[in-house]
Amino acid sequence: MQSGSVTVGADEWLGRTGNSWAAEWRRTDRSFGVLTERLLQRTREYRCASVLDIGCGAGELSLAIARGRPKSRVVGVDISPQLVAVARERGSQLGNATFEEADVAAWKPAEPFAPDMLVSRHGVMFFADPVAAFANLHAVAAPEAGLLFSCFRAWEENPAFADVARLLPVPPPPPAANAPGPFGFSDPARVEAILARSGWTGIAFESFDFPMIVGAGEDPVEDACAYFSTIGPAARALRELDEDRRVAFFANLRDLARRNMQEGLVALRAAAWIVTARRG
Repeated sequence: MQSGSVTVGADEWLGRTGNSWAAEWRRTDRSFGVLTERLLQRTREYRCASVLDIGCGAGELSLAIARGRPKSRVVGVDISPQLVAVARERGSQLGNATFEEADVAAWKPAEPFAPDMLVSRHGVMFFADPVAAFANLHAVAAPEAGLLFSCFRAWEENPAFADVARLLPVPPPPPAANAPGPFGFSDPARVEAILARSGWTGIAFESFDFPMIVGAGEDPVEDACAYFSTIGPAARALRELDEDRRVAFFANLRDLARRNMQEGLVALRAAAWIVTARRG
């Protein structure tokens, strides 16, 4: 296990946040489902024998790649032991996918492994020193390796979070676009500079909007309320509200969910960058 100081918020991923995401992996995979499919489409542009999934979480992208490329070796790395445990359980029947608990910003493979494709679904925005982290990944990668990852675009382009946060009695300020965090890679100029300084070349950006499915099942509206109670920027603020304010918040959230429900699904728009580069 690498030192948690390399990635901002490491203590949270080792504790409460890791527990929440591990318990809610089905909801989070569902919410990112359309984005995952797009990432899988983009991986087909690469020929590769070995894949590294950066910040693999509960393993959805790693496992999908492993199933589609049975002759390729796929290694997923995540700082959260809870999420790695879920990924290992989900992938127990796949011989070509393995998962490691480590801070990928400083990770070195324990045995010879030089990935010729590095991927990530929203797992790269939390590095305390992103230039050093991507330089480390550059050093680990095979010559001419491809890099493919997704990250959120600007806060105001993501109603899935911004619209929900506005329902709080005191809406939080927009997250920083120039510091580690969920929206820390929203500025493409900053991302390009980070990658270029760490040795990556051929950097390109695809703008991709997708419906983030936050509610489904027998009662999609209540399912959406449960989702936002545990995942996203409103979850932490909710823990600080008194009962009256919580009741008012959920009344407004139910109204928002109903306005965004179609065919039994509650979906709010999310906006991402899909970033590609090559090992220079």
